[in-house]
Amino acid sequence: MARTEYFDDPKAPEPNSLVVAASAVVTDEAGRILLQRRRDNDLWALPGGGMDMSDSLPGTAVREVKEETGLDVEITGLVGTYTDPRHVIAYADGEVRRQFNVCFTARRVGGKLEISNESTELRFVDPAELESLPMHHTQRLRIQHFLERRSAPYLG
Repeated sequence: MARTEYFDDPKAPEPNSLVVAASAVVTDEAGRILLQRRRDNDLWALPGGGMDMSDSLPGTAVREVKEETGLDVEITGLVGTYTDPRHVIAYADGEVRRQFNVCFTARRVGGKLEISNESTELRFVDPAELESLPMHHTQRLRIQHFLERRSAPYLG
């Protein structure tokens, strides 16, 4: 299903749902970051998605990484919380969501990299390459905060 992301856009539709979600910055031994090219908007993003009623937030991140990339991960830390009301995501089915995202750090513990029905491409990306990839502002912000190696999580 197609989606359009808005940030600080006066023409953005009004949200009609609030979704709790988790994402993860997964790195390899070389310090490259796992990204997926999303099928629904053709932009690069961290793996992540909505929390189920039976999930914890860290469990959501682990599940979403597995579903979207085939990799098994364990959570190692917290990048931050992302709750900016100026970020709105509109879906083709009429849902317009405001998202509450908690972004974790994680390390690979198993699995095999496999494209899911949510992505068209997966790869570990060197931080120097990030600027050249089409990516939504909110994804860049999470990655930037990770790369800053902050002493405390971002709270926003």
